Amino acid sequence: MHRLPALGALLLALLAPAARAQSPLPPEVHQALQRAKLPESALSAVVLEAEGGQRRLAVGEQLPINPASVFKLLPTYAALDQLGPAWTWSTPVFVSGTLQGGVLDGSLAIRGSGDPKLVQERLWLMLRRVQQLGVREIRGDILLDRGAFMVPETSPAEFDGDPSRPYNVRPDALMLNYKAVVLGFVPDTAHGQALVTVDPPLAGYSVDATVPLSAGPCDDWRGALKASVGDPARLRFAGAFPGSCGEKSWPLAHPDPKGFNARLVEQLWRELGGKLAGSVRDGSVPAGARLLFEQASPPLLEVVREINKFSNNVMAEQLFLTLPLAARSLPAGASVRPEDAREHLRRWLRERLGEEATKEVVIDNGSGLSRETRVSAALLARLLQQAWSSPVMSELMGSLPISGTDGTLRRSTATAGRAHLKTGSLRDVAAVAGYVLSNSGRRYVLVAVLNHPNASAGRPALDALVQWAIRDTPAR
Repeated sequence: MHRLPALGALLLALLAPAARAQSPLPPEVHQALQRAKLPESALSAVVLEAEGGQRRLAVGEQLPINPASVFKLLPTYAALDQLGPAWTWSTPVFVSGTLQGGVLDGSLAIRGSGDPKLVQERLWLMLRRVQQLGVREIRGDILLDRGAFMVPETSPAEFDGDPSRPYNVRPDALMLNYKAVVLGFVPDTAHGQALVTVDPPLAGYSVDATVPLSAGPCDDWRGALKASVGDPARLRFAGAFPGSCGEKSWPLAHPDPKGFNARLVEQLWRELGGKLAGSVRDGSVPAGARLLFEQASPPLLEVVREINKFSNNVMAEQLFLTLPLAARSLPAGASVRPEDAREHLRRWLRERLGEEATKEVVIDNGSGLSRETRVSAALLARLLQQAWSSPVMSELMGSLPISGTDGTLRRSTATAGRAHLKTGSLRDVAAVAGYVLSNSGRRYVLVAVLNHPNASAGRPALDALVQWAIRDTPAR
């Protein structure tokens, strides 16, 4: 009576190896996808020799897919290629009116050019330089000129409904400190409370100095705080902080992105002892204003490294909009629009890979934080292969996270140090793309992207593919 089930089991056992043999994927990758309950059709992947040699693997390589943050490879490589690793942004500071005895009877103006690294430390140095050059009291205003970019106003909650996430901050020609603050929580068990710090402090923005401590595990500690993050003038806590958490930090986008720059500049100016009769506000550099000095950003190479190592969306957007401005492909004095940056990047892609290769590319923004962006694994692989023979190869590869070592790959289970890969993650996307050094000494370009509602569960399959490439195992 049990013969039929036994025969069925035997047939399944015999057929299983044949089914695996039909898969173009390495067995370990196939099995990892099965464990994650992901179909092979969810994966688009290419593995080929970096120096134009043999292609070892290609599945779904021509499909237009959402690459998530792997898309950052395009603007970062384009910037290194067109501008050079040592290129810098320049932020000029102007004065209008008369300056005598430390008193400026006029206004100070700061004109943004897209510098993504105008963090509070560098802004403090800029304002201190203003005072060193003799301006200690301003009887007019401090004007913030943001006219270099013309970005349509959209809600920072548009992408995922959470405007407090720093990655949702919109680009700005005068981007100060990413328009974000970092809250710090330091338990003081003796007094049953946690001390709260805010960095940087902002004029007209107060934060509760303490929050009660609570018992219990450190699970959803942010939710437990019950913070009112939407008030642009005051941040309050209605909950408590679990003492078991130890010290924690919480980066937050400020709820008033339009007013953030003015709050930060006013705070730092007054902390430096500067006097201001007027206000800090948006405004163009006045006609006839005199250049006081220009502040240079860190070199492009440093910015690209931070973008790719840590997948910094705000910095990537700043760089994307900078490209047509820096290349002077717009009329003098024109503001850069997102469509200008898209066309500039499309043109650069056509120059590098040809018209045919770029027909299916859909460019939405520069960070990959998009539901609309589309590119094929084959195009990404060709671009990485082309970059391998470019003068900026070492700079681009050096900007990528290293497996098991740093950046967004520090938790990778692939052999430490053998892969330099940009990662990408969205709700329905998991991706890696870059270079792998194999046991045989060959360098491979590897691109692997999962597009599926359960894509995040497929990270082990991506690691398995990287490990397979490292081992130089022949494809089946």
